[in-house]
Amino acid sequence: MESLVVERVETFVVELPSIRSFSISGGSVTTAGKPTERVLVKVTAGDRTGWGEATPTPSWTYETVESISTTIHGYLAPALIGRSAWDLDGACAAYEKVINRGLTIGSPIAKSALDIALHDLIGRTLGVSVGVLWGQRRLDRIKLGWIVAGQTPAEVRQAVEEGRAQGYQAYKVKVGLHDEATDVSVVAAVREAAPDAPIWVDANQAYTVDGALRMARRLVDLDVSAFEQPLPANDITGLRRLRDHSPLPVALDESLRHPSDMATFVKLDAVDIAIAKVQRSGGLTLSRRLCQLAEDAGLRIMGSGLTDTDLGFAASLHLFAAFGVDSPVDLNGRQFVHSAYVGNSTVEVVDGTALVPTGPGLGVEVDEDAVRSLASAHWVA
Repeated sequence: MESLVVERVETFVVELPSIRSFSISGGSVTTAGKPTERVLVKVTAGDRTGWGEATPTPSWTYETVESISTTIHGYLAPALIGRSAWDLDGACAAYEKVINRGLTIGSPIAKSALDIALHDLIGRTLGVSVGVLWGQRRLDRIKLGWIVAGQTPAEVRQAVEEGRAQGYQAYKVKVGLHDEATDVSVVAAVREAAPDAPIWVDANQAYTVDGALRMARRLVDLDVSAFEQPLPANDITGLRRLRDHSPLPVALDESLRHPSDMATFVKLDAVDIAIAKVQRSGGLTLSRRLCQLAEDAGLRIMGSGLTDTDLGFAASLHLFAAFGVDSPVDLNGRQFVHSAYVGNSTVEVVDGTALVPTGPGLGVEVDEDAVRSLASAHWVA
């Protein structure tokens, strides 16, 4: 491992089949029948390789297919080449020098793809899974939540039935897509269709403080377990006020891009629940630091993804298993996108529960021929 040096980074933009349409308060994420794009990276060191994934989601944050691709190829890959593959901490520092963090972290989704690929490469080189590499795997399986983003009560009931038919027993409901009364009716329809299921809601920054307080007071009677990111990510004062008065626990996602953000919200007593999300936080290395800080501060940790396909799915499972996240998580990629690049070995999901991979690295076999056939663009550094 000491002499294993990164020699080559390849970046692929691949088009994958969408299974269902999916929207959040910022706009569309996937459209049924229309390909959805992902950026895959392959890192090579000697005769060893590792793979990572980036999920462009302009309706959620600023990173696009174009910006992720050019950032990796033009800036991050040159900073990584020539470095020891095992030096994850040093790689993160190198990325920060070429793409400055600004207020919190710069280009986290692009950085995450390379960090995930390095974990995969190291694990494969040593013949161990990411959990064994870390010496930290508290769970062997992770419960998943089915995403409900319907427009009407009838659509909501249909979505709940689809999830139940596949064995899912928990539901995350997207709110902020409508006026407040309609949002409440959507959540109420989920509760009616799934009277005993765990339910939490995610506003993706859609509300004002007053609107969020009104919603929280109406949702508490529907036995909602958490109110995720109701306010804009940088509204620290508003989130502190909301936490003081909300009858529902306030969970933060978009606000927690870097471990330093976690420290700020802990110091200001402005967070009940920390959402762990690998791509949002620049990869597994920084996500572990963020989760450890949250755990040490006594916060509950929940898990989420970015409509990841199987590479990102596996990376998230390793993180959540490491910190014992035992509440249902939002890893919804399988619900909306087909991971057409995987080979024979990948994440197994049984009755709404994902088995944490135990194979080398991420535990996902990538079919490189499939990647190349799906690629609309390819760069080599």
